[in-house]
Amino acid sequence: MKKHIAIAIALLLAPATAALAANPNVAEKKAGIEAKGYVWNDPSAGEKIEALHKKGDVKAGKEAYEVCGACHLPSGAGRPDGTFPQLAGQHATVIIKQIADIRAGLRDNPTMYPFAQTLTDAQELADVAAYIQTLCIPTEHGKGSGDAALLAKGKELYVKECTTCHGANGEGDSKKFYPVLAGQHYKYLLRQVTEIREGKRRNANPDMVKIVKKYNDHDLDAVVEYMASISMPGSMCKAGPAKKK
Repeated sequence: MKKHIAIAIALLLAPATAALAANPNVAEKKAGIEAKGYVWNDPSAGEKIEALHKKGDVKAGKEAYEVCGACHLPSGAGRPDGTFPQLAGQHATVIIKQIADIRAGLRDNPTMYPFAQTLTDAQELADVAAYIQTLCIPTEHGKGSGDAALLAKGKELYVKECTTCHGANGEGDSKKFYPVLAGQHYKYLLRQVTEIREGKRRNANPDMVKIVKKYNDHDLDAVVEYMASISMPGSMCKAGPAKKK
């Protein structure tokens, strides 16, 4: 625990660029990846596959998650302003894949990279994912405008082009590494889908890139508005005590 807390404090005090500079192997990883070409779900990807075959230790994962909680909150709720996604309710396979991609330099995320590097190996990655699975899903999350016309347009687009991978209710597919979209923060989703459309998220599924590339800003906003309006499947947190009037 002390190791993780010490690293977390050091990284919070240092800018992300400095943390990246302290890890020159990132540039080497990127060069190697770009040279051989990126395969979205490469079955030979070492750490991801290794972590998926390990049994996660929830107790150890809770300790390792203390670093993650600084941004994603101890509850795993993330932040409605879109800076950090909700992790609670997400598939363990998706969490493992995304962290492994960041650690390997496959996904550009300067803010997350130094924190992802505090996980020492595939076992600790499996532990963190296992712990996150124990977190209940918050009853509230960041949503869009609630505009009825926008929601209707978004639902039309989602049903037509998103259900094959992400499911009719935004539940994703743990076996295929498709994330849960339902109940994720609107602003986070909008930022990620926009980056995918603009080619700024290098580890995006090529099939998704083809779909969102043809969306204009209104279409993109509409489909994200709809995704954020769906309730996330899973174990919801208990409602808190009623507020006194």
